[in-house]
Amino acid sequence: MTDAESSQPPASPPAVPGAPDPGLRASDADRERVAEVLREALAEGRLDMDEFTERVDSAYRARTYGDLAPLTRDLPAAGAVAPKTSLVKRSADDGSTEIDWAERVVVGAEPTSSGAFALWSGFNRKGGWTIGRLFTSFAMWGGGEIDLREARFAERDVVIRCFTIMGGIQVTVPPELNVTVKGFGIMGGFGDDATGEGTPGSPRVTVTGFALMGGVGVERKLRKAERQRLKEQRRQERIEEREARRLAHQERHELHRRRVEEHHRRTEDRHHGIHGGDGQ
Repeated sequence: MTDAESSQPPASPPAVPGAPDPGLRASDADRERVAEVLREALAEGRLDMDEFTERVDSAYRARTYGDLAPLTRDLPAAGAVAPKTSLVKRSADDGSTEIDWAERVVVGAEPTSSGAFALWSGFNRKGGWTIGRLFTSFAMWGGGEIDLREARFAERDVVIRCFTIMGGIQVTVPPELNVTVKGFGIMGGFGDDATGEGTPGSPRVTVTGFALMGGVGVERKLRKAERQRLKEQRRQERIEEREARRLAHQERHELHRRRVEEHHRRTEDRHHGIHGGDGQ
């Protein structure tokens, strides 16, 4: 098998019901849509530059739907929804900064704090603090913040009790934590956006209590290190996409140049043929 043959997409299967007739003539818009799919595939690393060049050249020379279809048959459809980025990264090979619970769970360690109280004021527990088996918080006409994203755990089973009267308490947990919310509100709210399983080895945290004419919120948020990693990943993807678009533009320019040269060559050949015939 030659290199040219190996870069070709798989042979076309039988027509799919509802698909365009392969014999119908393709429009410029159809050819451009296929070229866009090929550019996306190049940006994502699904095609190398040789494969991209060969296919995009074929796309702009295509006359029918049947000519276009094989060029993207082994690629995701244009507009297909990409898998969403999971908040919980379970593979250590993907460059993620998933929590290592063997380091964060220190059974028997001395808790930094066992509770918090706010009256016409506020409190917060965040950063690298240590939480014990039971943590009780109360806020009246005030507010509090309990952040477990960088916390250490002195026990594998933790209960956080939140009580608020005309106040508010916010509990923030990392995506990797195993969380259950059981609180309720009386003329107030006890929000639950966090109940769910965590990664293997995660502690079990239960948030309970009540909110009277106030509110308690429990939600998952990425840690700073993970936010930075994802931000850098998106920045790198944008750089690669711009480079792919630049290369694609160069390829289109080169293809156009070759077409113009070919047109001029054919025009000159016809001109020479006419004058050559007149001289016989």
